[in-house]
Amino acid sequence: MSAKSSVIVDLRFHPEQVREGLKNAFPGREVINRADPASRDKDLSAAHYAVLWKPLDDLFLRATNLQVLFSGGAGVDHILTLPGLPTLPLVRFVDPSLTTRMSEWVVMQCLLHLRQYVTYERQRAKKLWAPLTQPEAAELTVGIMGMGVLGSDAARKLKVMGFDVIGWSKSKKSIDGVETFEGAELDAFLGKTDILVGLLPLTDETRGIFNYQLFSKLRRGGPLGAPFFINAGRGGSQVEADVITALEKSVLRGASLDVFETEPLPSTSPLWTMDNVLMTPHSAADSDVRALFDHVERQIERHEAGQPLEHLVSRDAGY
Repeated sequence: MSAKSSVIVDLRFHPEQVREGLKNAFPGREVINRADPASRDKDLSAAHYAVLWKPLDDLFLRATNLQVLFSGGAGVDHILTLPGLPTLPLVRFVDPSLTTRMSEWVVMQCLLHLRQYVTYERQRAKKLWAPLTQPEAAELTVGIMGMGVLGSDAARKLKVMGFDVIGWSKSKKSIDGVETFEGAELDAFLGKTDILVGLLPLTDETRGIFNYQLFSKLRRGGPLGAPFFINAGRGGSQVEADVITALEKSVLRGASLDVFETEPLPSTSPLWTMDNVLMTPHSAADSDVRALFDHVERQIERHEAGQPLEHLVSRDAGY
């Protein structure tokens, strides 16, 4: 029996978790972990598979016999823009653990805004006891932009919490109990939305889509007054200067941000000190490395058995 082809792991996150996860991953295969300094000079020419998240610049120059590329996360824009990217099948990471983590974060942020957490924190700092009028979840409409695997799951879980949920995507989607909008129906979707959730992939069409003009079209006069913005999709989809202006002018009452135009977020960004902004460091749906490696192993086995790869990325669509 011929030896199994080797796997390159070129991930720029959680190095300790990656090392631990690799102890039991890819049995029978050589694994080249490029986060390990001892592996930096290894011959990559025999490897057929590479698992990527912001890989080292020389990867494609040295790994000349790759057959399949695997994204280390749900997003793939970081791969599609890599210099020298070969024309190979690209598989994105889809796993229940990733989906569940994202939905948990989205539901948490919606509940924090519903229950006026930021306002109560301001009152606590002033030692002020002043109960607020509290609407129910059913009185607010959460509008999700991006109704793929992550958006659809978040919609279902928000429905369980009692929110009215609507969704918008490039093409029409059908989800039980969720009114959906497509393409040119964006303005109608925005006009019904009290809490806007961004879960869009980053493409030419979605870059900078969350801007001041879009925020100004959200529903006003709802139970909590001005609308809220939540983004856990891609940082490039938002114009941060517009987010800041919208918050300062009360076009937005508040925001929850997990992704940013530049990461890490520069210390000079006003977002750090705005008391109506909740932030997390691109960790809403951190990849579970064990689940990631299991996912890659399954796809490699399919590929070597002559079966079609799952979760293939369309280069034209960008996701």
